[in-house]
Amino acid sequence: MEMQQIRYFLAVCDKGSFTRAAQSAYVAQPSLTQAIKKLEDELGGELFSRERSGCRLTSLGRLVEPTLRQIFREAQTIKAEAVRFSRLNTVPLRIGVMTTIAAQHMSPFFADFQQERPHVELELVVDSECNLAQQLDEGGLDLMVSAPTSPLPAHLRSLKLYEERYVVVFNDKHRFNQLEVIDLVTIQSEPYLDRLNCELRETLRGVCQGRQINLYAAYRSNSEEWILSMVRAGIGVALMPEFSVPKRGDKLKTRYLSDPEIRRTIFAVYQDSAATNPEVNQLLEKFKVGF
Repeated sequence: MEMQQIRYFLAVCDKGSFTRAAQSAYVAQPSLTQAIKKLEDELGGELFSRERSGCRLTSLGRLVEPTLRQIFREAQTIKAEAVRFSRLNTVPLRIGVMTTIAAQHMSPFFADFQQERPHVELELVVDSECNLAQQLDEGGLDLMVSAPTSPLPAHLRSLKLYEERYVVVFNDKHRFNQLEVIDLVTIQSEPYLDRLNCELRETLRGVCQGRQINLYAAYRSNSEEWILSMVRAGIGVALMPEFSVPKRGDKLKTRYLSDPEIRRTIFAVYQDSAATNPEVNQLLEKFKVGF
């Protein structure tokens, strides 16, 4: 299977006829038809049924179209990255960042790193820990920044970056503003804003069940920004990592959670093979002195 055959196949899909597809691909129609025929021979059946008004996909054609489109997109992406690399003379470094890691805490670090090494082109991929781990395993990421809640596989290494405590977040008019210490028992009397992406969510649920504490979830969201906006509006209170709360509160107040005190540890996680990448090693060295 050749990329040109895939390109011609997708052109026919999009244009609805061999004639229009050949025109859009700037190729003679016999050449396009021959390429499609070779693709059909390889896949074991007809991909298009011809009609007076044009053509439409057969069952086999509909089956393979999504995969062939994905292959074509990925090939285009690889080509674009290669061209960009050769033209800009930069080294791409793909870093995954877990969604609950505070941008305000990490972005100054990455800005300093890139200023010191202008030949390195950073690409930050923000996603869930599960998705990032999969991309790391598949080689789509050079490194990820996360807070693992279970032991890492043997082929992965980690570097501890920093720890942060969980805080209770509320608006500046809330009664919690008068308290110095806030525990889970105190929180259960308030509407609770549940962070669906919190990696310690199940741990917290277990603690609450063990102590017979019921945190009533007035709202749930997978967006940290939405949770903070609802806290500002006085809808409820939330538990968040301390660095996720804007330093200049903008109507937000915090207290460290006590009884129990909850902490998380942030790590840089990477594959054994990444240790041979000089840019990854430079980033790790920067991590060691940056936090």
